[in-house]
Parts: sequence; structure tokens; C-alpha cells
Amino acid sequence: MLGFLLLLSFSSFVAMVPPPSAPPDPCRNCCDHLEPAEGSGDQPPMREFSHVPEIRTYINMTILKGDKGDRGIRGTPGKAGQEGPPGSRGPMGSKGSKGQAGPPGDPCKIQYSAFSVGRRKSLHSLDAYQTLVFDTVFVNLDDHFNMFEGKFICHIPGTYFFNVNIHTWNFKETYLHIMQNDTERAIIYAQPSDRSIMQSQSLMLELELNDEVWVRLYKRVRETAIYSDDVDVYITFNGYIIKPSVGDN
Repeated sequence: MLGFLLLLSFSSFVAMVPPPSAPPDPCRNCCDHLEPAEGSGDQPPMREFSHVPEIRTYINMTILKGDKGDRGIRGTPGKAGQEGPPGSRGPMGSKGSKGQAGPPGDPCKIQYSAFSVGRRKSLHSLDAYQTLVFDTVFVNLDDHFNMFEGKFICHIPGTYFFNVNIHTWNFKETYLHIMQNDTERAIIYAQPSDRSIMQSQSLMLELELNDEVWVRLYKRVRETAIYSDDVDVYITFNGYIIKPSVGDN
């Protein structure tokens, strides 16, 4: 096949090259063209022969291209260029799904709040509402319960549990409220009876920072009272945090 291509190349690129210019004829007589006389012994003049064109070959090497070689080994990467300027901030993506709950936190960072107080004195109603003040402390973590005002003050926002226990007075009405700030949240009530009994009320409240929880004795409409004495504690008020609000523990 290669020989055929070479032959084709040779035949396709034969160039007709004209012969070199003949030197000018030397001087001669006007009768030099005549044949010498027969028997004279002179040689006839030389005749010019026709010139044959000179043949020169040209090979086009571009048509002798071989098959594509194998891919070479990749060279070593060059040095990193200079860092470009930061691009503009892209649009905010969609909100991801809620992740799994993490492991328990450091116990030292868990916040506590709890109190348990009692009252050893009875209390009768007046013409105005009265705050139930306590005189006995069982538990008061970090003094979150203000003994002088009779109010629990929230230092850790979250969910709290509260409980009030009172003793009724014979033939007198029992009428109190568990208050959150200035709002009545739950009532402790017992009708007048010839027998005194223990009454209890419990509830849970969501508290914000500095919320106050306290017990209020209702103002005098009918004779209202609660009973206690110096020997035993009949009246108690208790509370503790169940769970701090998210981000506060």
C-alpha cells in the first residue's frame, strides 16, 4: 500500500522542467550546411539533436502521515495561581429537616430552681386581698422565693410545677387563688363546715423571666380564713422547674 502511495505521489508531482539554454552556435561559413564532396574526406557538419525534457520528482511528505500514536503520560500539574476575589453571596437555601437530638449536656450547666415553704400562723380575711406570707423554709434554691414578699420570682424561664396545701377553719369559708403576676390561675376553695379539712391545689405554668407566682387570700365578703399553729405546719407552698425554655439551659 505504501509503495502504491509513493508511486502515486511520483506520478502526481512530475514537473516538466525545460532544458538549459543551448550555447550559441559558433561562427560558420555560409556553405557549411552543404554536404562535403564525395571522396573529399571531409566530415559532414554535426547536426543538433532534439533535447529531451528533464524529469524531476517531488514528494509531498504531508500525505505520508502515519496512524495516531498512544496518549502520553500526563505531566506534573503546574503551580496554583493566585486566589481570586470572593464571589457575591448566593441566595439562601431552603430550610433543612430537623436533626436528631444530641447527647445530654454537661451536668454542670443544668440550671435548677425549687422551693418549699410553710406557714405556722393562721390568717383571717380583711377588706382587701392579702398575700400569703410564709415563715418556714424547707428548700429555697438560690433564694428564688422571696420570703419577705411571699412570692416566687422566676430566674430561669421554663415550665414549672406548683402545689399549695392549706387547712380549713371550722365554720369559715376557704377562698384563695394561685396567682401569676396579677392573673388568677387556680382557686383553692372549701365551703364552711363544722369539720376542718386539708385542701390541696396543683398546676403547671409557663413562666418568663421575672414572672411572680404567689398565693392570695380573698378579701372579706364572707368570713374567710385558713388555720395553722405554732406546733405543726398546716400550710405549705411548693414549686420547681420541670424544663427550662429552649436556649436557656
